Amino acid sequence: CSLEELVMILKTRHDILPYRTNIVTEQLTPASRLLTTVTGIAVQPNKAIVGANAFAHEAGIHQHGMLMDKSTYEIMTPESVGLKDNALVLGKHSGRHAFKKRLEELGYELNDEMLNKAFDRFKSLADLKKEIFDEDLDAIVADEVMRIPEKYKLSHITVTCGSFAVATATVQMEIEDSSVRTAELGDGPVDATLKAIKKLTKTKAKLLQYTVGSITGGTDALGEVTVRLSENDRTVIGRGSSTDIIEASAKAYINALNRLSIKKAKLQEGL
Repeated sequence: CSLEELVMILKTRHDILPYRTNIVTEQLTPASRLLTTVTGIAVQPNKAIVGANAFAHEAGIHQHGMLMDKSTYEIMTPESVGLKDNALVLGKHSGRHAFKKRLEELGYELNDEMLNKAFDRFKSLADLKKEIFDEDLDAIVADEVMRIPEKYKLSHITVTCGSFAVATATVQMEIEDSSVRTAELGDGPVDATLKAIKKLTKTKAKLLQYTVGSITGGTDALGEVTVRLSENDRTVIGRGSSTDIIEASAKAYINALNRLSIKKAKLQEGL
């Protein structure tokens, strides 16, 4: 049984069940999102309590009932499990104060340096997207704040592909303060990009898993890529997000390579 379901059963039916927990249920959804970030395993949309569609109502009779009285079809509220009831949060004209306030409402407490990094990324994203959602903010914090030491850094990517053309990717990176660039062909733009990165980094890591998803809806949605790499019995998960899915793939792959580099360095220190 999923623990969040058991916790909410005990909370909502406390009138007939003589048990209680000290779990702060408003942290269930934030905790679920954090676990997804750490493990790289997404929660299915129809998952009870913490799924994206857990409190969605499509049928007309359901929607009418919800407008009249939310308790008609919901024995618990979205707020009781930490799901905020406002879809559109911020936009390109939002200021630093509003951005900080929304992060605090989502449970993030950032110092000035981390807030500046996150806000810079937010403004860049806001120039590309008309609407910024909570899920976008989660991705921004994960990408810009929860950073690890970077041996490999992405500078830029140029990709050409088409129905009757071989995909080509030109990738420029910073590797230990040196700028390097190369081009590779591939079976599609993602394959070409990852081949170029692998050539530049001279790594032998094996790609075990590659997953891509949309953080929010719409054609301008922020895409999120998760990869799992393995090298010498060491396995890591990397993630990256961008409105450009090719860039997100490159970020995720490089993030995983940096994690492998850290593991290798720690192993050498222990010898």
